[in-house]
Amino acid sequence: MKSIFKHLLTAFITCILVVACGQSNTPIATTTTAPVNTTGNAPIPIGIGVAQTSNVALLGQEQVIGAKIAEQFFNQKGGVNGTPIKLFFQDTSGDEQGAINAFNALINQDKVVGIVGPTLSQHAFSADPIAERAKVPVLAPSNTAKGIPQIGEYISRVSAPVAVVAPNAVKAALKINPNIKKVAVFYAQNDAFSKSETGTFQETVKAQGLDLVTVQKFQTTDTDFQTQATNTINLKPELVIISGLAADGGNLVKQLRELGYKGLIIGGNGLNTSNLLPVCKALCDGILIAQAYSPEHPNEINKEFRRIYTEQNKKEPPQFSAQAFTGVQVFVEALKAVDGKTKISTLSLPQLRTDLNKAILAGKYDTPLGEISFTPEGEIIQKEFYVAQISMEPGGSNGKFKFLK
Repeated sequence: MKSIFKHLLTAFITCILVVACGQSNTPIATTTTAPVNTTGNAPIPIGIGVAQTSNVALLGQEQVIGAKIAEQFFNQKGGVNGTPIKLFFQDTSGDEQGAINAFNALINQDKVVGIVGPTLSQHAFSADPIAERAKVPVLAPSNTAKGIPQIGEYISRVSAPVAVVAPNAVKAALKINPNIKKVAVFYAQNDAFSKSETGTFQETVKAQGLDLVTVQKFQTTDTDFQTQATNTINLKPELVIISGLAADGGNLVKQLRELGYKGLIIGGNGLNTSNLLPVCKALCDGILIAQAYSPEHPNEINKEFRRIYTEQNKKEPPQFSAQAFTGVQVFVEALKAVDGKTKISTLSLPQLRTDLNKAILAGKYDTPLGEISFTPEGEIIQKEFYVAQISMEPGGSNGKFKFLK
């Protein structure tokens, strides 16, 4: 009888706990109260959650390269006050669920102190709230859409918002051709970043007194743009602006040129990669793209980053690699600041994550992007921006991003 009563009581208490705690389809990070294991110089885990597969991988693979360079570079310089860092990579793939799965794995399985990622703003709006609920700092390396830092107090970005960067490309186009009057805009309607970016581009076009003759929508998975391109060319624009990703954007550029469009083209941040060049090849020539990074920035850390990148990859480093490097750098320097006050080995993982987030927001950093800092909300404060124009070798898929004065 006592045994039956014991089993009934256990079941009753379990039922009460389930009702009180509620159910959730999204896993939350397990709270670890034990000190972070850095005994015996065990490395400090930092998560990299970017797209290594899918059509987004044209951007994410550049971020992987930048992050790995940072891991090697900072560990050779002593890591975090003598303790090395270790990067844990999870593939966010090409959709929101992939980003959610990657963030959950980094938080729950890999027990990282913070995350650099994801690749797309579209994915950030789904994955970042998971990190926010778990109180894990996130540094967005390429999430430039409006509203990213506002997701929560643990969400910051090292990628300048589109509202700051995009207008520079329009101004550069007007310097090249002051006679521009008609402008056509294309954007990927299934991508949060592209929708945010096109809003900025359209506002800039109107503010410059230009005529926005058409706004064409497409999907990032589209490959055939014949109808939209033909309709646009018939309106005789002198400037076309494209907000999309490298694969779809490159195909759109290619088809516009093949159908006879000869005016200037501006590519948004999603086209800001040398992986665009094999898509539209020689027809990429002349595309203007605003930049938050220049390989020619003269500070010492950028010289080192540029040297390592070019030695390993035989080309100039792109913005996405520089921003991923910067994300890791900010984590390393903020971890040093935390360790300087209280030894990291004595802190529980939740406490370290909290202290790390505060240190990130309080710091100032000399990075490949130049000097940066953060607002209390987690928005990047960055001073220097650029515009590059793609210059292709005739008949080939090789080209360069030439920075305009």
